[in-house]
Amino acid sequence: MADTLYDTDLIIIGGGPAGCAAARMAASVGMRSILIEPDQLCRNLYRIPALNNVLGGYTSGPELADSIVAELKSTELCRLELGRHVTALHADDDRVTATVDTGSRLTAPYAIVATGVGPLQPRDAAWITAPEGLTLPPLWQAEADDAEGRTLLVLGGDRPIGTFLRAHPTTDTRLLVAYPATDAYKIEEIREDPRVTLLPVEHLMLTCGEGAEAVDQGGVRRAITADAAYLSIGNAPTAPPGDLTRGTDGYCPPTDQHPRVIVAGDLRSARFQRIMTALGSGSEAALHAYYAARELLSEG
Repeated sequence: MADTLYDTDLIIIGGGPAGCAAARMAASVGMRSILIEPDQLCRNLYRIPALNNVLGGYTSGPELADSIVAELKSTELCRLELGRHVTALHADDDRVTATVDTGSRLTAPYAIVATGVGPLQPRDAAWITAPEGLTLPPLWQAEADDAEGRTLLVLGGDRPIGTFLRAHPTTDTRLLVAYPATDAYKIEEIREDPRVTLLPVEHLMLTCGEGAEAVDQGGVRRAITADAAYLSIGNAPTAPPGDLTRGTDGYCPPTDQHPRVIVAGDLRSARFQRIMTALGSGSEAALHAYYAARELLSEG
């Protein structure tokens, strides 16, 4: 499918599960790709201590990440541009152009954007008031030895809480999970864990990194004390600047994009952020580009 009018058949922005799956699928149908990733491949997977919903017998993020990275590095039709990030993405009638931080421009008939999401901080949540400049670590950074015998205040009910509990089944840790009404559907998997105390709140005021005052959903105030505080309030989309249509929540719905720009993985929506759905959507995105390109060739 190589065409001298383009640098490659497919530009892939993002080297997580979706982007890597797209590159592997593209190669399987004979498409060259250039994958651009500012960090290491599958960087977030390496931070997930336990898996329970991924096929293949993988039980930890690093185990799965090592397998994906090894496969991608052996994919001859995929050129890796690691340590680079896209500063502009432009789509027109006949091509997509990605400008990287070196100033160089890469062109292809299609681009897959799979840049995923990044963690939110207290200042990003309307239901939290925090001292200016306060930043807290996400829960997945809490080591079992550091958490042993301690009480941790967890802000938000996002799903990494369940991952933490599964990864450390014998850790004597108490989690005080303060969450807004919008997170109620997320905490079902941790509701019965005896180490968890659920604190539905209307608003939370952090007085320092470990202490807080909560206003519950009935308007009652209460003080919260803990040994340390961690985040589990979710993520925000990290789309590159340029020709991408964003929804009011910052995500990039696939059906709203330019025909030559295909969105895959967690960037699509907050509802389907799972490794398996990312792998599937990345593979589907590559096939979308493949069949679209074949239709263009047959028309020409």
